[in-house]
Amino acid sequence: MENYLEINKNSWNAKVEPHLKSDFYFLDEFLKGKSSLNSIELALLGDLKGKRILHLQCHFGQDSISLSRLGAEVTGIDLSDKAIETAKDLAYQCGTDTKFICSDVYDLPNVLEEKFDLVFTSYGTIGWLPDLEKWAGVIDHFLKADGKFIMAEFHPVVWLFDDDFEGVKYNYFNEKPIVETYEGTYADFEAEIIQEYVMWNHPLADVLQNLIKNKLEIKSFQEFDWSPYPCFKHVEEFEKGKWRISKFGNKIPLVYALEAQKKSS
Repeated sequence: MENYLEINKNSWNAKVEPHLKSDFYFLDEFLKGKSSLNSIELALLGDLKGKRILHLQCHFGQDSISLSRLGAEVTGIDLSDKAIETAKDLAYQCGTDTKFICSDVYDLPNVLEEKFDLVFTSYGTIGWLPDLEKWAGVIDHFLKADGKFIMAEFHPVVWLFDDDFEGVKYNYFNEKPIVETYEGTYADFEAEIIQEYVMWNHPLADVLQNLIKNKLEIKSFQEFDWSPYPCFKHVEEFEKGKWRISKFGNKIPLVYALEAQKKSS
């Protein structure tokens, strides 16, 4: 779809205000110093002091700011201009030097010239991108030799089902754009917003093979039978901060995470 960027930008702009008010994003605690990063990605990120990090699709920057608080020099990018305006304000309130740029992922090489030690993306990002070969090329473009790419993302098995997890509705493979209208948002199902959006499903092979094709060597790959977020319907918290879809229990993966390294030659 030629106009998917405009549709999705409008959708994400509409989400900013209800997200800021939601318990999901715990804004008050965040401003007081609580990190938004989860154990899954923290285990892969390691010591970040002095590292230069590019954070792709950062929404309004909580993870970017959390990375800054760990001693990294962080640049966050996002398609939504309202999200980026909010991110800059949050960084000011938090007293971090986190930088933010409003840009589509694919256009970023035209607006940013730096190279980074680490590129990071997490949870609900690649589904907004139609072409993962181009995405992996952007990651390669911004990484220094031997730089690392860290990713935590919802597992493509989750996106097979309808919203109530009653049956398989969507194709596992990237067959075509998914164009729908949604009431509410994952952070607040009761939010009074109605948004059209365009998404794509990406099988694991597309993620891994396109990274490999773009000079990134997979160092680790993990799958998890839980989500750090209660962003799906019909979930239960079986341990503090860990949610599963009630009817499936631990039978399906909800999240995967990977570390890849750019080859030096």
